[in-house]
Amino acid sequence: MHFLGHVVRFIVSALVLLVVGWLVPQFTVGSFGSALLLALVIALLGWIIEGIFGKRVTPFGRGIVGFIVSAVVIWLAQFVVTNVSVSFIGALLAALVIGIIDLFIPIATPFNAARDRK
Repeated sequence: MHFLGHVVRFIVSALVLLVVGWLVPQFTVGSFGSALLLALVIALLGWIIEGIFGKRVTPFGRGIVGFIVSAVVIWLAQFVVTNVSVSFIGALLAALVIGIIDLFIPIATPFNAARDRK
């Protein structure tokens, strides 16, 4: 994926986070800049978790483990990004809504990018 592809992916991710902040109670994102930074932090935390635990235990993974890890990553990211407030229930609901939105607007993950290069 080229640089412009990454930029577009983060912009779409930030827009999705803004929509989720509007839909999900106990999940607030203050501005587009906060949403963009939140998308970056979530991607970075996901990359770190993938490096430590492998591909099966990541926010990008499918199934219950990926869902729970995604909620934990969203919850942890609030401590890094300002103007973001998330309860753990809000993080669970956000992970669910993001998963549903991802069914309709799939955003390329690092796994897909690596697989496409081979």
